[in-house]
Amino acid sequence: MPTSAPEASPSPSRRARDNERPLVEDIRLLGRILGDVIREQEGVDAFDLVERVRKLSVAFRRDADHDADRALKALLKSLTTEQTVSVIRAFTYFSHLANLAEDRHHIRRRIIHERAGDTQEGSIEVALARLRWAGIAPRTVSQTLAQSYVSPVLTAHPTEVQRKSILDAERVIATLLTARDEIKASALPKDALAPRELAANEAQIRARVLQLWQTRLLRFTGLTVADEIENALSYYEATFLREIPKLYAELERELGQQPVASFLRMGQWIGGDRDGNPNVTAETLEYALRRQSEVALRHYLTEVHYLGGELSQSALLVDVTPGMRALADSSPDVTEHRLDEPYRRALTGMYSRLAASLRELTGGEAARHAVPPQNPYLQAEDFLVDLRTIEASLLAHHGQPLVQQRLHPLIRAVEVFGFHLATVDLRQSSDQHEAVIAELLAVARIEPHYARLQESARRALLVRLLSDARPLRVLGASYSELARRELAVFETARRMRERFGAQAIRHYIISHTESVSDLLEVLLLQKEVGLLHGTLDEKASADLIVVPLFETIEDLRHAAPIMREFYGTPGIARLVQRSGSEQDIMLGYSDSNKDGGIFTSNWELYRAEIALVELFDQMAGALNIRLRMFHGRGGTVGRGGGPSYQAILAQPPGTVRGQIRLTEQGEVIGSKYANPEIGRRNLETLVAATLEATLLQPTKTAPKEFLAAAESLSAISMQAYRTLVYDTPGFTEYFFDSTPIREIAELNIGSRPASRKATQKIEDLRAIPWSFSWGQCRLTLPGWYGFGSAVRDFLDDNPQRPRREGLALLQKMYKQWPFFRALLSNVDMVLAKSDLALASRYAELVGDARLRKRVFALIEAEWHLTVDALQQITGERQRLASNPSLQRSIRHRFPYIDPLHHLQVELVRRHREGKLDERARRGIHLSINGIAAALRNTG
Repeated sequence: MPTSAPEASPSPSRRARDNERPLVEDIRLLGRILGDVIREQEGVDAFDLVERVRKLSVAFRRDADHDADRALKALLKSLTTEQTVSVIRAFTYFSHLANLAEDRHHIRRRIIHERAGDTQEGSIEVALARLRWAGIAPRTVSQTLAQSYVSPVLTAHPTEVQRKSILDAERVIATLLTARDEIKASALPKDALAPRELAANEAQIRARVLQLWQTRLLRFTGLTVADEIENALSYYEATFLREIPKLYAELERELGQQPVASFLRMGQWIGGDRDGNPNVTAETLEYALRRQSEVALRHYLTEVHYLGGELSQSALLVDVTPGMRALADSSPDVTEHRLDEPYRRALTGMYSRLAASLRELTGGEAARHAVPPQNPYLQAEDFLVDLRTIEASLLAHHGQPLVQQRLHPLIRAVEVFGFHLATVDLRQSSDQHEAVIAELLAVARIEPHYARLQESARRALLVRLLSDARPLRVLGASYSELARRELAVFETARRMRERFGAQAIRHYIISHTESVSDLLEVLLLQKEVGLLHGTLDEKASADLIVVPLFETIEDLRHAAPIMREFYGTPGIARLVQRSGSEQDIMLGYSDSNKDGGIFTSNWELYRAEIALVELFDQMAGALNIRLRMFHGRGGTVGRGGGPSYQAILAQPPGTVRGQIRLTEQGEVIGSKYANPEIGRRNLETLVAATLEATLLQPTKTAPKEFLAAAESLSAISMQAYRTLVYDTPGFTEYFFDSTPIREIAELNIGSRPASRKATQKIEDLRAIPWSFSWGQCRLTLPGWYGFGSAVRDFLDDNPQRPRREGLALLQKMYKQWPFFRALLSNVDMVLAKSDLALASRYAELVGDARLRKRVFALIEAEWHLTVDALQQITGERQRLASNPSLQRSIRHRFPYIDPLHHLQVELVRRHREGKLDERARRGIHLSINGIAAALRNTG
């Protein structure tokens, strides 16, 4: 393992080297410890082999005459399966450890900048400073936040390759790296204790690295929905429950005395997302809500316990308010030595009530019992009333410092998380709803052939049924498994809302929304189980917001017309108003990209948002319904990934308005939120960007010439992309042979299948493994393909406009249009993470040599076109010239990812030749884990 900076690194400036020295030291430390563990556990020969592979891989990256290529191939082919897997494990664990060092350095640099007064873009401090410079008063910001709703939504998808056991060990190492910095920072000259403390710290890190080495990285069995739920909950315990209240406290400080409403909430798909996942059922939904509630309540119990230790005031020394006195007197705690301690008595009673709530809602038992659980809180609001009673008493009697430390964060946590922790979304495909409605109507003898009806006839029938108070189900009739399963989810949602509160489940997302009837069907299913109250013609209201999901290019183009017709349906507008006057609309980045390529996907999303906002603005006078965009972003740029701050600011003017939801998926969740400090910073960027986009963005749309140019680029880009992916003979074969897609499908990394159907068609493949596979082979094709051709043809194929004028226009768009700049920045990032030399190694897995050369030549030509286009438009000759932190990451990280690629190719080759045993198959999966962890946004 490395004990020095990577050999392939270019020489940065002296200042940059000084800035990076702590990072290099951490990487050396972790690499040395891992190397020691490998020597101790596997032997000197194993360690030496790792070093030989590393050095040849570095040489391959820079070797012009291919000597290293030949030597590396020869070495890898000579390795036994045992040796290959051992080397893969070494580099995989190093990737994980390098992530921890990099996260620590990111925090370190952020702190240094802040102490120097150089606060960074994306921080709340900078956002509020910009608002002040623009003349926007803190009161206006406070009022805006009171009407805002910002929600990151955690989703589980088949690219999450981390086990919770690994995450837990890595969190400990991250904490130890932080402690190491603190030891160094506090050490005085000639401090005799510092070396001992550092040695003790290193010993603790060594123990955790040994734990990692001896812990299985992979699962033996497929990941269950319950496993995914538990993985997600670990981020609440480690990050969200404590860091979100800190973020609110920072906002309160920056805004002075202005109140800050609880506008930032967490969302969750895990346990409620049934689309394509037969393992999600009514039972998993109930399990998800029960476990979420348990995590929230146990956090509150812990905080109340500690508050009881801290609020030891005696009534003999300090007075309390009448409300506080009444709260203490209502407590079952009658211990004599606490008779003069009203806060402690009150908190003991509150603890017993929380413990009773825990038992009532989840079946769990509290860790401590000063008095038996009794009189449960039926809702979080009742618990909040008691906490605010304590707060008011402390504030009235000089107890402000005692409020700030623990009580205020606990109050904020209860406001944000309630007894439900996070809002669980329900999601299902529209065709499943159609099938259930068709069966209900057929059994009830209302309509025997619903699926054959024209759209107009469907709408008329659904509106009539929504205006009829009677249910559809026939008592005693038998229904299919599908109908029973789907209706059970709706019924469970109603019960869960009654148990955990209305915020527990608010949204019902309809995948593949293609018509108004898709929305009406879900309203009818709500009516069937009591989630819709009243009738459409008389004061109806729905408990769940019906959320259309527009995914493909065609769907996005029809989004505004469908919503116009939906609100034109008699009774619908009034129903939405009575249900809270909120309309969420979800936009899918993944399928639109797989459908039309990176540029067209982004452009059609942009156009759809503008059209939707214009529609709701036109209806505003009559309806006053708040529109909220829900962005279905993935980890990769090809699936809408990339920096959230830039992505939000790149939204069309007027489309944010304080309202935004966005998905956080796959291993990106770990990258963003495993470290609590980095987690808070990432949440902070969402808030900062939402404020800036809402209060600072110009309301004018981009100039017409920009829009026309984007439309032209989109058309050419989509044609180039679809020509390759859907019209090139043999491309499907090339994709399945040159990427580890088959092996990914076998890996136990998600609870849902990689493909919607049992076929080998690109159309049926889920967008997530599609992008994941291209990331593994380092082509990252969905994130850039088609843009180079678009720019070339835009500049060269317009006889009315000289080439230099076209280029000047694109350069102007890059400088002045946030949408175009953010898109090119993401393409730049993806190209920086691509590597044609490594991709060519994967191409060797394609058995048909002519097919291999033909398709790879097409991809390589487009890659060079795209690189050239970026250089012409941005003027930057190097990748990531404007992103030094990512440039630094790649410089330190990539020489140690390369061996995993070489080893993966060798093992995949053996596997497909039928030469692999189970251990070698695990080796492939380990390499997938290591590459995904190192690239950090491949899912």
